[in-house]
Amino acid sequence: MSASQRTLVKIIPTSLRNLRSADLDTLAAIDQACFAPRIAYTRAELAGFIGQRNAKTWVAEAEEEIVGFVVAERPARQVAHIITIDVVKAWRRRGVGAQLMDAVESWASALGLRLIYLETAEDNTAAQQFYRRRGYVQIETLKDYYARGADAWLMAKRL
Repeated sequence: MSASQRTLVKIIPTSLRNLRSADLDTLAAIDQACFAPRIAYTRAELAGFIGQRNAKTWVAEAEEEIVGFVVAERPARQVAHIITIDVVKAWRRRGVGAQLMDAVESWASALGLRLIYLETAEDNTAAQQFYRRRGYVQIETLKDYYARGADAWLMAKRL
């Protein structure tokens, strides 16, 4: 998208809220639309991640519709893990992803965590660039991380 096209995109304010039980079907549908079948989570997998004891989910809304979400967990005392961040295609490059990442990073910082990490598909250059701009660095390549042998990058950021 060129700079002139970006100025034509109408920025509509989004708000973040906590997960509601009625959101799961919508979040699962968004995840299926955002990622290739070999990467997207099933509804059951997503429910499992959301339901973990140390997990937290934020939902982004605009015009009373869910436009994105992020699921994170605290798997270790000093560490946060972003399980998935999803933004509806029509809402990308409007600050929704940054807003969701800000929420996770603020939560992790408030808990006194020192490191946050995530995995992203090796061929998802847009996501890699987004994370790099936020201070994440590639730690390693995870071979066959996703179904059907797709590789992922492990990326991390010190808080």
